[in-house]
Amino acid sequence: MKVFNLAVIRVTDERDAQGQRQPSTIVCSASDLSSFSFFQRGSVAEFMDFMSTTVAERTAVGQRQAVSDKEHGEHVVYAYRAPGNLCATVLTDKEYPDRVALSLASRLLDEVQKEFPAEKLRTTSTRLESTVAAEFIGKYQDPKQADSIMKVQQELEETKAVLHKTIEGILERGTKLESLVDRSNQLSSSSKAFYKTAQKTNSCCVVM
Repeated sequence: MKVFNLAVIRVTDERDAQGQRQPSTIVCSASDLSSFSFFQRGSVAEFMDFMSTTVAERTAVGQRQAVSDKEHGEHVVYAYRAPGNLCATVLTDKEYPDRVALSLASRLLDEVQKEFPAEKLRTTSTRLESTVAAEFIGKYQDPKQADSIMKVQQELEETKAVLHKTIEGILERGTKLESLVDRSNQLSSSSKAFYKTAQKTNSCCVVM
């Protein structure tokens, strides 16, 4: 069981004149890429940011959900969006327990809001260095340890009901992940090429 990425994202629901969503901002994040080869890590990190942002933008206020890729579903993005425009995401392998991952997302969001002034979270355009996210990415690799800690926070009832969806299910009708990848300004050309190559070899599960 593995946690690969944690992020807190400031979601922008506004759209431009063409109906395209304005880009959201990753406020802070932490990753563990030790299981990927050195040469893959740059592209994998970009895709983790891309998928986390894609899921966050499609998570309603107050919603908790788990999103996977039906075709290449080795990984899951868990998201919790609190009242307001901040959403926490946790990207894990598919063996990681739902309840622990969503409790972690909730706690991450709470602690980051304590770590930084509200004004900074609302306005920053650059990624903040979060000691909380860096601590959590290590501490919660073991879900048994994480679960025992979070039990005392009385979050069990909140996270019993997990809404499972596929990435296809949260995209707008007629939209495919491949087209989002092609249009994304968040991904470099090398990462887009990496995604297409991985798709052909059915190894895109390095991301989802």
